[in-house]
Amino acid sequence: MAGTQMQMSQQIEDIVKQQREFIGQYNKLVESCFNDCVTDYTSRNLLKSEISCATNCVEKSLKKTQRISERFLEHQMQGMQDPNAALQALAK
Repeated sequence: MAGTQMQMSQQIEDIVKQQREFIGQYNKLVESCFNDCVTDYTSRNLLKSEISCATNCVEKSLKKTQRISERFLEHQMQGMQDPNAALQALAK
C-alpha cells in the first residue's frame, strides 16, 4: 500500500510540474507577443494591427515549437535505430 501511495504522490508531483512548465511557457509567450505587438495604451481596445500582430506572433511561436518537437522526435527515433548515427548527427 505504501508503494502505491508513493507512486500516486509521484504522479501528482509530475502533473503539477508539467502544469507549472506549461503555464510558465504560456506566460512567456503572452509577455513576448504583448511587448512586441501592443503599442497604443490610450484605449482599452486593441487596434486591428495589434490583434493581427499578436495572432501572427502566437502562430509563429506555435509553429516553431511544433517544428522543434518534430526534430527532437526524429533524433530520438534515429537514436533508437542507430545510437552511433544519432551521436554523429548531434555532433554536427
